[in-house]
Amino acid sequence: MVDAVPALRGTGQAVTVRDAVVVGGGPAGATLAQALAAAGRDVVLVEREAGPHDKVCGEFLSQEAIHYLRLSGLEPGRLGAVPIAEVDVSAGGKRVTCPLPFTAYSLSRRRMDEALIELARGAGSRILRGRSVQGLERCGGFWTARLDDGDTIRAQDAFVATGKHDLRGWKRPPGSQNDLIGLKLHLRLAAGQAAELAGKVELFLFPGGYAGLEPIEAGKVNLCLLIRKDTFRRIGQKWPALLDLIQVFDPHFARRMEGAVPLRDRPLAIANIPYGLVERREDGCWRLGDQAAVIPSFAGEGMSIALHSAALAANCYLHGGTAAEFTRRLRNDLSGQVGRATLLSHLLVQRKAQAALALGARLWPAALGLIASATRIQAAALRTLPVALPDQRRAVPVAPQATAP
Repeated sequence: MVDAVPALRGTGQAVTVRDAVVVGGGPAGATLAQALAAAGRDVVLVEREAGPHDKVCGEFLSQEAIHYLRLSGLEPGRLGAVPIAEVDVSAGGKRVTCPLPFTAYSLSRRRMDEALIELARGAGSRILRGRSVQGLERCGGFWTARLDDGDTIRAQDAFVATGKHDLRGWKRPPGSQNDLIGLKLHLRLAAGQAAELAGKVELFLFPGGYAGLEPIEAGKVNLCLLIRKDTFRRIGQKWPALLDLIQVFDPHFARRMEGAVPLRDRPLAIANIPYGLVERREDGCWRLGDQAAVIPSFAGEGMSIALHSAALAANCYLHGGTAAEFTRRLRNDLSGQVGRATLLSHLLVQRKAQAALALGARLWPAALGLIASATRIQAAALRTLPVALPDQRRAVPVAPQATAP
């Protein structure tokens, strides 16, 4: 169901200026919209997908992500999330297992994102689904979002939370690792293999990339991997050839795939991901989640960063802060973790470095826990979701300006 939002056309009549327009209904956008609406703000959230959908994502919820989900009113276990207690790293069939230093869950984006959007709706956000923002610009002190049907939404503040996909005209700067392709496919494993995978995430290092395998709700398994573009080109950019490459290199992965049934015809894919990016621009726009900071997938902290950015933005906004202040604070919170994870990600896709890392992990298994801790958002940086505060920012009617839609 799509909430009715008045069209804002340049008709010569007074138009309504919203407090905020949020572009993107993933974890960052939905959580922010919920917090602002709960504090009495007039918020419009625009999500281009009309209904539940999958995204290229490892679907791992770290301790920090769970902290924020529970503050939003979402308990992962009630959505069928699978507890994760161990991480297993395999290279060429040689494996090491280590307990995680925190409680984790695994939950599909399809299920989690829908739950967060409904929480935002319940808090009073106006939700537009199946609509895309074709342009976003600032003019006359207001932001104008131009929708795919020509309608516009005008707001005092704009929040871009479009995940790994850039909004037209708002391309992110390059990161420090830009040569990876991400692919993701849900599977059902054979019963014995599924039982062995229960309660753990398995990471497989292979020539030119790494893959993660973990159980999610309803007996499904998520296979998500990254591979260097040049390696993928050498095997003809074919998914079956890629699976063959990993299975030949790693007998343990081959065993996991015996009897596995894919749940869709082909994997989801995404390229040109700016891993290592931490946003520095201060141009008045609030950027959240992967639009603000992109951490390599092996760290399992992408959703935590999305949720953290939403909580930080809501707190800053409701206390009268600016987008520039928010950007600086988020950069301070995330630069170290993103930098360390990206450095390690460079090593994880290099054959010689993979061998050295695998050997080091077998000799010192506790190192896996240290790496996990070093790439997490620090506990001191975690925020609570804000409560309603007195504020003068409200939707007000204004006369349209000649230069604005």
